[in-house]
Amino acid sequence: MKRILLILAHPALQKSTANASLLKAAQGLDNVTVHDLYQVYPDSFIDVAREQALLQDHDIIVFQYPFYWYSCPAIVHEWTDLVLEYGFAYGENATALQGKDWLCSVSCGGSFSSYNIDGYNEYPLIQFFLPFRQTAKICGMRFLPPFVLDGIHKRASKDRLQRKSQLYKQLLIGLSEGSYPEAEIHEATFLNQLEEHHIPWDKHARGGHGA
Repeated sequence: MKRILLILAHPALQKSTANASLLKAAQGLDNVTVHDLYQVYPDSFIDVAREQALLQDHDIIVFQYPFYWYSCPAIVHEWTDLVLEYGFAYGENATALQGKDWLCSVSCGGSFSSYNIDGYNEYPLIQFFLPFRQTAKICGMRFLPPFVLDGIHKRASKDRLQRKSQLYKQLLIGLSEGSYPEAEIHEATFLNQLEEHHIPWDKHARGGHGA
């Protein structure tokens, strides 16, 4: 069983619908450690040694956050700048993170169909994860296809959130147990595709902040 570190980064979790639902599904799972950055570091002074120890104690690192302005909340940038330092995460003889998995789990206001050349956001959603993919590569980590809960602004019904949260729960269990063949993971654009073959797109949804 692989140990999962779920690094939560939501600056207003009390107002959240999507991330709160995903978090509830992940809490209590065997081998999942939930680490809320905004709760642990309300002053944004990150304990680098503590964070590095957590990374070393886990096999799969999940960054769960709302998709803000085509990227992540500020504390994730701060965390990355400080924690993934030279000599620990990358550089000569830096092997602390070698072979670990990196997963971005995000919620976004727009639907998948709004992220294409003809859509509101003009570019495929997967392109906005390139900085994270490259960071994982430099650290010797495997970048997994992102898990995305899309269309929050238009389709945040209770039933849909519950269904997506259960999907998320099953995916985390499957990753921890090593249930997914490497070929399937490699071929998937988004991790959602490992458990569902069709994502209902809302052509009218636009981009914006996740929830």
